This record gives sequence, C-alpha cells and structure tokens, in this order.
Amino acid sequence: MNKAVPLMIQGTHSDAGKSAIVTAFCRIFVQQGYKTAPFKSQNMALNSYITIDGKEIGRAQGVQAEAANIIATTDMNPILIKPSGIDKSQIVVNGKPYKNMEAGEYRQDYFETGLQIIREAYERLASSYERIVIEGAGSPAEINLNDRELVNMRVAKIADAPVILVGDIEKGGVFASLVGTLQLLEQSDRKRIIGVVINKFRGDVELLRPGLDWFEQYTDIPVLGVIPYIDDLFIEAEDSVVLNKYTTKQNWSKELDIAVIRHPFISNFTDLDPLMDEQDCHVRFVQHAEELGHPDLLILPGSKNTLADMKNLHKKGLTQAILDLAANKTVIIGICGGYQMLGKMITDPYQVESSLSEIEGLNLLPMITEITQEKTTINSEGIATYLEQQYDVKGYEIHMGETNFYAKYRPFIKLVNSSDGAMTEDGQVIGTYFHGLFHNDDFRIALLNQLRIRKGLEPLHERQSFSQKKEAGFELLAKVVKENVQFDRIETLMEEFQQRD
Repeated sequence: MNKAVPLMIQGTHSDAGKSAIVTAFCRIFVQQGYKTAPFKSQNMALNSYITIDGKEIGRAQGVQAEAANIIATTDMNPILIKPSGIDKSQIVVNGKPYKNMEAGEYRQDYFETGLQIIREAYERLASSYERIVIEGAGSPAEINLNDRELVNMRVAKIADAPVILVGDIEKGGVFASLVGTLQLLEQSDRKRIIGVVINKFRGDVELLRPGLDWFEQYTDIPVLGVIPYIDDLFIEAEDSVVLNKYTTKQNWSKELDIAVIRHPFISNFTDLDPLMDEQDCHVRFVQHAEELGHPDLLILPGSKNTLADMKNLHKKGLTQAILDLAANKTVIIGICGGYQMLGKMITDPYQVESSLSEIEGLNLLPMITEITQEKTTINSEGIATYLEQQYDVKGYEIHMGETNFYAKYRPFIKLVNSSDGAMTEDGQVIGTYFHGLFHNDDFRIALLNQLRIRKGLEPLHERQSFSQKKEAGFELLAKVVKENVQFDRIETLMEEFQQRD
C-alpha cells in the first residue's frame, strides 16, 4: 500500500469546529472507498477515549475513528495533555500516563522527545491507511508558541499535508480572523493553505457572497465552502468550552430536570450526551448552591482533580445543598471522581492529583478512596442491578484511585470476578467507575422512567437507541459538509499539492 494522502484541518481559534469537520471528512472519505484514519498529534482535553487495548487518547479521535469505521489506536493521538491544576497537567504518551508536568517544563524539556513520538506515530498510521485527516489545535498563528508548537504547521510539515483553514462565523469577525491568521503565518506555511471554510453560518449564503468574493480577491485563496449551523447535530463534544452554552436554570417545558455539578476540573462530560438528547430531559450545569434547586436527578460527573473539586463543593456551599437533596430523596448518581466524592473520605498520600493529602466527602456511601500512582484504563462490562432489575451494561474506566468499604454495602455492577460501584438499598444514591453508563439504552430508559413515575408521569418506552443516534449524527454531518463544500475541488487541490515541485 502506498503512503497515505493527508489533509489537515486547522482553525483560526479554539472551538472553530475543527473536530466536527475532521469527523465529517473521515466519514466522507470512507463513503468514497478510502481506508481513512484521523490524527491529532497533541490533544489537550479532559474527555478521554479508551482504546480496545485499554489505552487512553483524546475522545475526539476515538469518535473520528468510529466515523471512519475503524478501531481507534494510540497512533491517532500519541500525546494527550490532561489539565489537573493551574499550570499543571498529566502527560499521557502513547496511551499511558508519563508524568505530571508544568506548562513551562513540558514546553522546554519535552519538545524534541514529543516531536519524535509524533513523527513515529504518524509514520505508522500513514503506512496503513489511504487517507489521513489531521486535526490542528487552537490557532496556527500563536506567535508566542510557534517556535516549539507540536500540533499545527510543524505537523503539517511532518505529514507534508495541505491545510484547510476553518473560521467560525457564529462568533463574529470571521473575515478578520481568517485574514489575520493568514498574514501572521510564515510564507512557507501560508503556501500550505489550499483554501478556507467558513463554519456555523446561519441564513442565506448569498448575503455573504460579497464578503466571499472580497476575501478571494484580497488573499488569492479560495473559499471552499460555507457550512451551515446544524441545530440537531448529535456529535460528542471534546472541549469543555461547549458547556458554556448550557443553562443553569430549569426548563419548565421539559418534564425531567437533571442537574449536573460543573466541577472546575470536570472530565468526560460526554457521559451526559444520551440524556441531553432525550425529549423529556433538560440537563443543566450547576456551579453554585443557589442554582441547584430541586432536580429530579443530580449527577456528580468525573473529575481530573477529585480532591480540588471536592474542596470546591465545600467552598461554594454545594456540599450541604447536595446533602439536603439526599435527605429529600433526590436520586443522586456519581461517576468516577463523582463516585469517589460520595464516600466518607478521599485521600491523596502521594499528592498525585493535588497538594491536599485528604478531604472529607459527602458520606453518602460507606467508603474511602485513596488516589493511587497507578492509573486504571480499561473497557468494562457487567450486569447492573437497579430496583431489583438487571441490565447488561458496558463502559470504560479511567481513574487513579482505589475505593474500599468500611461497612456493608450493595454493589451496583457485577463483573466477571469482582464488582463495581455501590448503591443504597433503595437505589436513591448510586456510584460507579463506569463512564458511559447512560449510553446503555435499557438502563437509561429504566432510570428515566423511574424518575417519571416518581413525579406521577407515565413512562416513555419509545426512546431511540443511542448508537443509532450517533450513527445518524455521523451521516447527517457528512451529508451537510459534503453538500456545502467543493469536495471535488478539494480532492483536486490535494492531488496538485502532492504533485508540486
């Protein structure tokens, strides 16, 4: 097999829609018969994806691999940076934790090593696929970072990839951001730009035509497409910046109110995606006690720094507010770090995550968690028991911690040789290390219907499968992108770029 033909998607800033467009191109290339893989050299994200061999990559690359109908590997995201504190992150290399580093230390001491890891991962990937769709990060015009960047134009050079630059018109100033980015690029890097795409457009594209014509005349770079905003797009998000669009207030037009604690170091919030798309559920993120109200379900999601986020609950008065909800029989579910918070105490004797050595938890389950130096990353499956009914569930675990019980407890999920999680006898409080719990249709339907019954509402049995929604999301995204970009022209420009002198 010949070496893969690459295409790189860069943006004028974070959240321009690069991940979604890469996902779309992965699906489109597959539809055209190409064996395709995604690649992002270095990803900073708290949403992780566990590969089939139990290793950790950025969730976006896992989702992009699903869109390409292939199994995700660590070569698709060889370096993952997971922020765990101010100016401090855990560095995950080839799917395994390497060490915790400060930003300056990483930038200064790990650049050459990281560059070699990235080059080797890309070469392995390129030898096995026909198309590689590469995702950049942030902006390629970060002047203060470009001398040692590992994710934009330096990667384009490694792959010898042409680049499409994406601008987000929803935020305003799209032409200024596109032109400014182009002018700040080195001339050799600017020559890699084969065109630009304007993303998230609302309205009549003909009203944008004068701007498009001006841009092409001014820059001599073609506009290859204007992608409309897709209101009902169902694709997992990666960056927690997307959480800013969710309200803290209850939506009274929805029958079930689901409150989620928005930890400062919230991780793997894609656990909530299946709930967000349910017709009767309103999911809202809460940061202050006065926002909590009286939800039907309270979720404590994952955390990259459980002790710091537990301290935040104490500081903001959320601890007592949560305990008040528990006393009033509100259903509470904790996942991963949120599960650890449900116990009596969390300790970190080696200061793996935090400078704190221990902190009191919510004491809703009889357990103590110790943060360990070894990280558990595994795909798991078992049988969950909820209100005396059993449900097959699958999920994945990503945690640095060992939980032990000091009193009799009821396991939540039965595994092959052990158990996971815990719950109260009445099922009101549930904790688990299983990310992806709500992705299991039968369990999610049973939980939501029980919440409805508690409110005196009739159960809903006609709910769409989450996997079907996800596949429909890939197809919709690919269809909209293909209809609104000059795909044949992009193919021609890719070929011309590879044939250049």
